[in-house]
Amino acid sequence: MSSLRERAQLWVCKAESDLLNIRNNLAAAEVPWDTVCFHAQQAAEKLLKAVLTAHGKTPPRIHDLVALLAACVELEPDLTSLENDCRALTTYATAARYPLPMAEPSAQDGQAMAAAAGRVRAQVLGVLKRC
Repeated sequence: MSSLRERAQLWVCKAESDLLNIRNNLAAAEVPWDTVCFHAQQAAEKLLKAVLTAHGKTPPRIHDLVALLAACVELEPDLTSLENDCRALTTYATAARYPLPMAEPSAQDGQAMAAAAGRVRAQVLGVLKRC
């Protein structure tokens, strides 16, 4: 069986793929902002699940980043500062994937969510270095 650190790293690798998807889309001539927002949410979700995994917890099968963050904060209180980013990103767990009666994400939304995912990444990687 792999170590907790190795299992957490698997989550980080999947998150890095989402972040690469964001970078690739941002470099495109036409940017699908809904896709950028979705992958930002997905990256943050996987990063938070990496924290739980590093602490020996089985990540719940949910997409609510606020709930995931709450579970992480019990183990790593420093992550509390990510609450606003997680709240904003959670919106895009499903909304960006389906034609719902809400406005499509704008370039401003996409840039903001990409930045939020970057902040989650930075903080989580810092936490994982200590685990």
